[in-house]
Amino acid sequence: MEVDFPPEERQTRLPDDERKILLRLSREALNEGVRGNALEPLNLDDLPDLLSQPGATFVTLTRDSELRGCIGSLEAKRPLAEDVRVHTVAAAMEDYRFPPVNEDEVNKITIEISRLTAPQLIVSQDPEGLFSQIRPGVDGVILQKGIRRATFLPQVWKKVPNVEHFLEMLCRKMGSAADCWKEPGVEVFTYRVEKFQE
Repeated sequence: MEVDFPPEERQTRLPDDERKILLRLSREALNEGVRGNALEPLNLDDLPDLLSQPGATFVTLTRDSELRGCIGSLEAKRPLAEDVRVHTVAAAMEDYRFPPVNEDEVNKITIEISRLTAPQLIVSQDPEGLFSQIRPGVDGVILQKGIRRATFLPQVWKKVPNVEHFLEMLCRKMGSAADCWKEPGVEVFTYRVEKFQE
């Protein structure tokens, strides 16, 4: 299922030509990063307005449909195009779950970009209320307690369609007990993504 911004946010969806620009910049960054080359500075004046504005993205690399790296950010801190480039290199070279991508496999890698909406805090006092505000297949979810946090993109719902199991896996990803989402002080946020790939 294609995950995208909901209709009320449709005006913020990137036009197809701007998606292609981001995918091209990502591919160029992957090629340079794997070779150990520093990225050339971007001239933001040459880019469409949306790509030069702050944006938060995750870049997912796959090989033969298997995850090969995924890194991103939840807050918009740098221009969207630059965010994509930085996370492309990080996904290829710095994802601790995998060895760095090597030059021989670059052409076998597929790039997927997820552009995030701003996270929204769920206010709920009980599990039933929490579950009712999380939409499987649509929402990315963040768990946070103090400085610790973990997230799953909406794409993860394909493998974990149950809300409670989804939250339990997020707790473990955060390094906590599986039922940590029930603890006082744990905040739950949701966001949506616009995703597109090569």
